[in-house]
Amino acid sequence: MLHSCVHPDGRFRVGKHQPAFSVSNLRATSCPETLGQLPDGTPVDNQANFPLGDIQAQAAYPVYEINNPLPFRGATYIDANWAATRAKDPASIALKPLPPCSLKEVLAQSGLDAEAQQGLVCALPLQLRYAVAASSTDPEELVWLAESCARFLHAPDGNPSGLLYAGEPGREKPLVENAELFETLANNPALPDAYKIVMVLRPGAQGNSPITADERHEGGEIFEYLRANSYIPGGHYAANFAHTSRRYSIAELSPADMSGLRRLYYQRVYVALAGHLALAVPRKQAPLDEEELETLRLAVLAELTARQQSGQEPNPATLWGWNFGYDFSPTGFRLHASHQMIHQQYALIPESVPDVQEGLLPAFACGDLVADWLARYTAQQHSDFFADYLKCLRNNTRTDGGPGPDSLVVYEDENVCLFVPKAQVSQWELNLMATADGPGGPVGNILEAGPAVRASLDCAMLKAQQALAHLGARMVTSIEYSKRLGRTNGQRLLYAFLPKLPWAMGGFTEAQARFIVGHYPEDFAAVCRMQLAERE
Repeated sequence: MLHSCVHPDGRFRVGKHQPAFSVSNLRATSCPETLGQLPDGTPVDNQANFPLGDIQAQAAYPVYEINNPLPFRGATYIDANWAATRAKDPASIALKPLPPCSLKEVLAQSGLDAEAQQGLVCALPLQLRYAVAASSTDPEELVWLAESCARFLHAPDGNPSGLLYAGEPGREKPLVENAELFETLANNPALPDAYKIVMVLRPGAQGNSPITADERHEGGEIFEYLRANSYIPGGHYAANFAHTSRRYSIAELSPADMSGLRRLYYQRVYVALAGHLALAVPRKQAPLDEEELETLRLAVLAELTARQQSGQEPNPATLWGWNFGYDFSPTGFRLHASHQMIHQQYALIPESVPDVQEGLLPAFACGDLVADWLARYTAQQHSDFFADYLKCLRNNTRTDGGPGPDSLVVYEDENVCLFVPKAQVSQWELNLMATADGPGGPVGNILEAGPAVRASLDCAMLKAQQALAHLGARMVTSIEYSKRLGRTNGQRLLYAFLPKLPWAMGGFTEAQARFIVGHYPEDFAAVCRMQLAERE
């Protein structure tokens, strides 16, 4: 049996747990206690915790079990009791904005003057300074903390102009007393821009990584940094907004910004592959225009296909990801991205890697897991997985079988579909699939994506982030599942947008690939459509 909710008959398969059972009572003793009392004095006790005899568990609210369409992503469990509440009011699927936070104002209300306020804020225990650095919306107290943990140079007007450094030439480091506090302050959008620029945003502030490309459009500028010796073998690239074009929230991100971020990804992959194939690149020390980019893509695709058909070329893969949002707990746990400002990362993954002793090992790419699943599905079902998946999406019925919205689609055009997966691996997960076909079959990676498909991907990606942000999501991980370049297996390009919610940061259940969700996917799709409609 294949563990997937997708079936060739075009219907998502959904399991339903609603057992009634008997439990042997093996308790030897009781511990009766009074817990408190009601307003009228009636005592509240714990007698219900110590029943006599065996326990009869009655069939109550069902729990729906949905195997993920891609089995390596586990299974989702929907508690019907929780989900029923959300179904009555889908708009309740949201996080409230955090209220303003200022310790300085509280201290002022206690009668302390500004000097005493500053002294107390900067003298707090480290854990409390972490909390203020991450949560405060008061620029002045954030500046106090920044000045207390780093050595700043100042312009005549008092604004910071730089940092004091120490070390040998070429290996200088800023004099920072506490790196975690410094980083958390720099990632707080409420810190004045002049400090953010000096601390982390100005080119070179975070190290000597070379800037290998730039992208400019009206109102925005983006730098591509090369991380040559990174945790990704072979290095990776980071597309960061320039210090002159700060973007700390999805509301600040324009369609041109989104296209610019993604364009650097497309350009780097096409140029890197051209270099590998010894193809000429139209120009050096300048970005490619749209016509040059598309000409290069087609040339790379034709050459790579020709070589692979003759068995001369391996199959590399692309890697793309986006961590949006930053947080740091008072106990010292960094909860998400390394940088709050919007940025994306990407790389090329080889087909194989040398064994430390001899021979070659396959290099891991998450899209390979999709390819492996497609082969298993075809072998058992004698059908095309993605064709069946799209059929299931079109034919979807509500998980609970009751009245209400039944569509999982949030947005679509002729090239892509943005939807809520039937089995979400994080509450509020969205997926984006390329539904267009190219000359060689389904579009499975960005090399096979022409200008129209790339534009559709960029647009839908922005809509996904906007819908999640308007619901209150503050941390979202986005990843790409792509087909290896040159393969022909029916695989479609797929993206997952995975919010982290305050009550679902991950635990033993998630480590087993069992994901608990408190709403029906159809209701979440409905509320996402509502958010996009409100924006328009």
